[in-house]
Order: sequence, then structure tokens, then C-alpha cells
Amino acid sequence: MTHRTLLTHRTLLTHALLLGAALTALTALAACGTGSKDPAAEPPRTKAAAPAPTKKQPVQSGLPGMPPVLDPRDVYAADRPNNLSPVVKDFPSLVYVPNTESDTVSVIDPKTYEVVKTIHVGRQPQHVVPSWDLKTLWVNNNRGHTLTPIDPKTGRVGKEVAVHDPYNLYFTPNGRYAVVMASLDRELVFRDPHTMKRIKAEPVACYGVNHADFSLDGRYFIVSCEFSGELLKVDTERMKVVGKLKLPFEGAMPQDVKVSPDGKRFYVADMAADGMWVLDGDTFTKPALLRTGKGAHGLYVSRDSREMYVSNRGEGTVSVFDFRQNKLIRKWHLSDGASPDMGGVSADGKVLWLSGRYDAEVYAIDTRTGKLLARIKVGSGPHGLAVYPQPGRYSLGHTGIFR
Repeated sequence: MTHRTLLTHRTLLTHALLLGAALTALTALAACGTGSKDPAAEPPRTKAAAPAPTKKQPVQSGLPGMPPVLDPRDVYAADRPNNLSPVVKDFPSLVYVPNTESDTVSVIDPKTYEVVKTIHVGRQPQHVVPSWDLKTLWVNNNRGHTLTPIDPKTGRVGKEVAVHDPYNLYFTPNGRYAVVMASLDRELVFRDPHTMKRIKAEPVACYGVNHADFSLDGRYFIVSCEFSGELLKVDTERMKVVGKLKLPFEGAMPQDVKVSPDGKRFYVADMAADGMWVLDGDTFTKPALLRTGKGAHGLYVSRDSREMYVSNRGEGTVSVFDFRQNKLIRKWHLSDGASPDMGGVSADGKVLWLSGRYDAEVYAIDTRTGKLLARIKVGSGPHGLAVYPQPGRYSLGHTGIFR
């Protein structure tokens, strides 16, 4: 809301009366808060009460139908170690690895570091994606133009669902829509999250839409366009692109996207710029580049929300970024020839799992020491692996973004 004060040459007494009325109105507005419908939640209004110092706070009125944010200071508050939803608490703990060139999914037992099952799926599986309700894992068969459902409780593989160009898959925070990143079709396709029936296709004026994350209130999400070096801002409820930003780096190739715990910044890994962009999602203006390592690709938040792991695919390393210090604090060097790509953190937070994109293998990394615990052979071209189950109330998609 904006206020305009009309200054006139009337008497000082009239001016004072007008000013006093304005201050009274502002105090009343401050007492009401934002988005609160409960009168009991309003603080008492007293003449002696001084207005509290103003600070920029996250918007409390989120996307309609979205579960309330547990902590406005930490969007990942539901992801604490072993804080499993009742929906998944009895699911077996496994690692699902889509092999893009083998057209299979390798299933790894994280206790033994062994492949215990191989599932044949459609052509070029890119990611294994947990559904919003946590009950299904969807395999994105990009060139097969299908999604393969897997029941993570029983391991049963369901009938493939026809979906064109499903490079990646996300879900709106209220669970109303699935969002297919149709990279080659240059569309964001909003679908029914259960049947995958097409509801709306939003054309995009960029190339290679692939990764995304949502704002704290869920009202918008930021999308990376890998092949044109651009970012999109999308209104979630309207299902409409509302902004486009060209990254200030020649040949930029933006990849994974993650919002900061406090929701004030977005981080976008860039494989060509060898680092990650730090962006204010609200203003959606020119971002700053933080160098992490060659071929920066995946971004994964620790279970205590203090750190983020950045996989540098081109140099076989993982950088560790501290949110509070706003800087890189260490780098883990994997063995020679490693190509760490996509993955996730174990339910207890002790192991970071990453696919080795160019080496037909998967890496298990100790998050306390950076030590390589295991190097497991899988199919050809392993990509967006999912560690499942993980803590959280619901899934926003990709390889597991939980809130």
C-alpha cells in the first residue's frame, strides 16, 4: 500500500491533526499483520505501545492450498534427519539411479553399496522424481515420451503413462499440478499430478528448460534454460511466465536451482561459468557469480540447513557452501576421473549420493569428512538419481526437493 501526504500552507494546527490521524491509521495497520484472519492473533492496541522496528519478513499468505510454512526463517525446517512422514516411514531405504544410455534404473542398497535390482524403463530416463504425495516415484523417460511409475513401498513397476518430452518433473507446492519441463518442446506443461492429464502448456522463449525451485510462499518459481543461458520467473497460480533474465556470462549453461533457507535468494549452478549465480528472486535482477569449480551442476542442502553441497562435474569435486557465512568453506576432491552430477542426501544426512555421469558409476560421500565411501558400478549415463525415502511433508519434484 502507498501513501501520499498532501502538504498545504494551512495552519500548523491543521497539519498536526492530519499527521496524527495518519500515524493512528498506520499503527492500526501494523497491529493487524499480514494474512491473519484470527482476531486473537492481533496484538493489543494501546496508546503507550511504540511501533516495532520494521524488518522485511517473508510473506505469510502463501499459494492457496499450500501447507503452511513450518518456519519462515527456514523453508527446509521439515527436512531434519530421519524426520520421515508417516506416508513413507515403512518404505525401504534405497537409491534409484536412471541410466540414460542403458534405458534402465539401477536400485542400490545404501547399507551394502550393492545394486540389488535393475528395472527396464523407456528410452533415455533422465530423473527419478518423488510425487507430491510421496507415494510414487516417476521415471522421466525423455526420448521415450513416457513416465514410468514405481511404488517405493513394494518396488512394483506400474504401466507407463504417455507424456511428451518429460526431461524433468516438478510439483506445485499445493499439490495441484505436476509441471513437466519439456526441454525440446520449449514448454512448461502443467498436468494433473496423479493421472498426468495435460491441463495447460505455457510456451517459453528460451532453450533447454530443465531445473527449478519455488519461492518461500510458493507463489512463483525460477526455471533455468540451459541452452540459451537464461532464467525464467513463473507465476505458479497463473501458470504463466512473468519474467526472463539473460545471465551476464557468454555461453552460460544454468543447471540446478535451489532457494536459500530464508527464501531471500536463489542459487543457480552454471556448468559453463564454473560456479553458481546468486539471485534475488523477488526483484529478479542481475545476479552475482560465485565460482565453485569446473562444471558446477547439482545443488543439495544439508539436513541442518546450514550448508549446501555443489557438485562440480567437470573437475570431480564437491564444494561446500555455508549459508550464514555466505561463502565456500571447503572442497572435497573425489578420486581421479569422477564426474559427480545429480543426487541427494541420505535420510540421516550423513551421506551425499551422486551419479557419475560419464563413468557409469555412483558415489557415496561422507558429509562430515568428504571421504568417498563407495564407488558403485551402474548402467551407462547415470543421471538424476533419487535417494528415497527422505524427510519432509511433501515433494516439489526433481530428484527430491522436500518441504
